[in-house]
Amino acid sequence: MPKKTTVKKGVKKTLKKEVQVKVETLVPEEPVKPATREKYYEARGGRKESVARVRLYTKKATDLSAQAGAATTEEKALIIVNGKDYREYFTDANLWEVVESPLKKLKSINRFKVTVVVHGGGKSGQAGAIKHGIARTLVEFDANFRKKLKKSGYLTRDPRAKERRKYGLKKARKAPRWAKR
Repeated sequence: MPKKTTVKKGVKKTLKKEVQVKVETLVPEEPVKPATREKYYEARGGRKESVARVRLYTKKATDLSAQAGAATTEEKALIIVNGKDYREYFTDANLWEVVESPLKKLKSINRFKVTVVVHGGGKSGQAGAIKHGIARTLVEFDANFRKKLKKSGYLTRDPRAKERRKYGLKKARKAPRWAKR
């Protein structure tokens, strides 16, 4: 038979471990305010289904362009498209020309820094939307630029768009194959 164990009532032994907890009080620091936000001019450009939101900053000496180590014979604008350099974003050299064209027209390719958020459409439409947006921001920056940009056609939004499909046809104008018999 198993042995009976007797427990004395009223007597409890407890082991207490002394745990030292260091409590550090964090003193809230004053939030660090950014040193005066840069002033910019913003406009929206459009082409086909593409929409570009363009911000134009006046370039400072602290802004490093990607051409810092390159030869100065080839001028390159400081344009950031969706977080990438515009020459990285657009692989075609013709699209680079389209994007730079408003700045080249005013001979101020190294005077400004441009950031762009563009979406919708294809690469060609996006380049046209950026061109339109840059031209609009330049006019906002200085109204005297308007005459030159308007004459070159940069301020006019290109109204051409894809034609709607009609019933009975495969596309806007393409008809199904027709046979007499």
